[in-house]
Amino acid sequence: MNDTNEPTLDDLVGDWSTLPDVAEALDLEIRRVRGLVADRHLVGVKRGERTTFQVPTAFLVTTDEGTRVLETLRGTATVLQDAGFDDAEALRWLFTEQESLGTTPIAAMRAGRRAEVRRLAQALA
Repeated sequence: MNDTNEPTLDDLVGDWSTLPDVAEALDLEIRRVRGLVADRHLVGVKRGERTTFQVPTAFLVTTDEGTRVLETLRGTATVLQDAGFDDAEALRWLFTEQESLGTTPIAAMRAGRRAEVRRLAQALA
């Protein structure tokens, strides 16, 4: 990023979770969480002082039944990967407001607007 006015990924995402934090939230073993990352159910980057792998906390949804991974993330992450986005670029896109959505793609997905987000992501290819 050469444009110093462009927000950093940390500015866009806000809250991050380490894999052990995700494992605790989902009540899973850490190896299962690593599997979720490998299978693109979760997307993250190495960041922070100790460059640990972290995922945006917004990818976790808490309901009365407990905490789970946002179900629509995997398909959208795959569309972005197919469009040539690396994980950092995909995160930047997911957390940057898109005029046609009137919000960020991640907020739209959390609100159940998967189809709109996917159409927009597919147009990037």
